[in-house]
Amino acid sequence: MNPETKQKIDNLINNNKILVFMKGNKLMPQCGFSNNVVQILNSLAVPFETVDVLSDPEIRQGIKEYSNWPTIPQVYLNGEFIGGSDILIELYQKGQLQQLVEVALAS
Repeated sequence: MNPETKQKIDNLINNNKILVFMKGNKLMPQCGFSNNVVQILNSLAVPFETVDVLSDPEIRQGIKEYSNWPTIPQVYLNGEFIGGSDILIELYQKGQLQQLVEVALAS
């Protein structure tokens, strides 16, 4: 990954408390896994931002290297990589996601 892409990803993650790198955006997810993440975050009624990796091939590849995680979507809370769709679903079902989100938004 080139330094410019890394800097762009750093800035996105550091400037958004809840950020989802996904296919599409929160208004129009372009895959089922991205849609799952959007629906979960919407159900928590919290503000979050999205980055459409389909519109930026460098970000699409770069975020996989950045997080050392091979799949999209990727969720960051307060600068920390949480995981993808399956992990978010699991945290949500266990009731742990709400707490993580509240901590991220409070900091």
